[in-house]
Amino acid sequence: MGADAVGMSTVPEIIVARHMNIDCFGLSVITDMCDPNKLEKALFENIIKAAAKAEPSMTQIISELVSSFE
Repeated sequence: MGADAVGMSTVPEIIVARHMNIDCFGLSVITDMCDPNKLEKALFENIIKAAAKAEPSMTQIISELVSSFE
């Protein structure tokens, strides 16, 4: 897609899990777009709001993923 994202912990956690032969599925939510043309201070409240907005979709995705293995 040509996009870049910086994650806080997804990649290191996946690397450790794979090292332990644990099957993984990485999924992240981008909570701060950090647009270089519209830079703003990253406020905790805004990050929580963005995560809460994504929660219903993430819950559905994870529920469907888990149920496909049952």
